[in-house]
Amino acid sequence: MEAQNGSPYVIWDKSILNNKSLIDSVNVATGSNYEEDNSASQDNYLGIDEFRQKYEAKYRTQDGHRVRSKAEAMIDDYLYRNGIAHAYERRLPGIDEDVLSDFYILKGNVFIEFWGMEENEKYAERKKKKLEIYAREGFNLIEMKDSDIQSIDDVLPRKLKKYGVNIS
Repeated sequence: MEAQNGSPYVIWDKSILNNKSLIDSVNVATGSNYEEDNSASQDNYLGIDEFRQKYEAKYRTQDGHRVRSKAEAMIDDYLYRNGIAHAYERRLPGIDEDVLSDFYILKGNVFIEFWGMEENEKYAERKKKKLEIYAREGFNLIEMKDSDIQSIDDVLPRKLKKYGVNIS
């Protein structure tokens, strides 16, 4: 809509206040915890918090993000240097499971996952579950592994191009 002074504005339907994805996004942005009756969902939040406590984000990237591994720092810095707007640890939208992607790129609507600890049995199990969710929901996914990081300048542009994200 447009105000008399020409300023645009939006009137949202009140049902948006019950939209779980919106509430989750606001809570992530503000750092608030979302309280919910569903105990399984609450356990998922604790799982992410426990993950974040166990694996500290100790590497600072060129754009100021704090990431959990050197490989993630290399991916983040590559995206930043090439002018690709991205988010770190974004929740997968519109699903019941509470799952974080390593990176999200709005242009191309693509998620990036770096698989760095595949020799760990629990990690490999979690990777399998995440891949099932990505496939089930039809999300665009770029998978990166250690060998990809070693030649990131060759590998990542090809993978991004598949989703319409071009490096200039």
